[in-house]
Amino acid sequence: MNRLKNKVAIITGGAGGIGMSTARLFLDEGAKVMLVGRTESTLRKAVTDLESTNVDYCAADVSKSVDTNRYLQKTMDLFGKIDVLFANAGIEGPFSPIADYPEEMFDSVIAINLKGVWLGCKYGIPRMIEGGSVIITSSVAGLKGFSGLGAYTTSKHGVIGIMRVAALESAVRNIRVNTIHPGPVNTRMMRAIEKDISPDDAQKAKKGFESGVPFGRYAEAEEIADLVLFLASNESKYITGSTYVIDGGMVAS
Repeated sequence: MNRLKNKVAIITGGAGGIGMSTARLFLDEGAKVMLVGRTESTLRKAVTDLESTNVDYCAADVSKSVDTNRYLQKTMDLFGKIDVLFANAGIEGPFSPIADYPEEMFDSVIAINLKGVWLGCKYGIPRMIEGGSVIITSSVAGLKGFSGLGAYTTSKHGVIGIMRVAALESAVRNIRVNTIHPGPVNTRMMRAIEKDISPDDAQKAKKGFESGVPFGRYAEAEEIADLVLFLASNESKYITGSTYVIDGGMVAS
C-alpha cells in the first residue's frame, strides 16, 4: 500500500480493461487519478465504478492537441501537478492485409496510437514534476510482425522511437520514459480482433493466439497493471528508455 502516495497520475484509455485495472490499483496505492477517454458516458461510469473521491475524468481525443492540453490542464487545475502519465489509449483497426487495408483506417490508428503518444509527451512532459514517470503502452506487435495488423503493428513499433527520444530528452529532469509490451490480454480489444479474424468462430482465433503463448493463456488486465505500477513507483527510479515485455513468453518463442 501507498507506493504512489501523494502522486498524481493520468491514464489515457482510462475506461478500458487495462486502464481501469491500473486506475483501481493506483488508487489503492494512494494516487490521485485522471481518466481520459473519448466517450463521456463510459468515463462517468468508470469513475462511479471505482468508488473513490480521488479520481476524475476528462473526455478527450488524444490525437488532437487542443484536447491533449485540455486533459493535462484539467489535471493540473484539479490535483495541482502531474507525476505519472500512462499513455495507454489505443485502437486495433481492422484485420486486413496491407494491400486491402483502408487508408482512412490506417490514418485513424496512427492518429490515436502514435500521434496520441507524441502529443502526450510533447505537452505532458513539460508539465510533469522532476522525477516523474511516463509509461507508454506498446505491444508484442511493437517487437515483431503480425500479418493482417499492419497499421496497429506500425503504430506500436513507432511508439518505441518516441519513448527512446523522450527518455533522452527528459533525463536532465530525472523523468523516466518506458514502454510496456503486452501479449494478448483478456480485454475488449482482443475480443474484437478475434471476431474480425474469425467471424463465425471467434473462439478458434483465441485458441490460435493462445497456441503462440508458451504460458498457454492470455494475460489478465490486472497483471499488466502490476507492471505499470512498478514503472510508476519510485522502485523504478533508475529505469528509463527501456522496453518491458509482458507476454507469457510469446516473443521468446
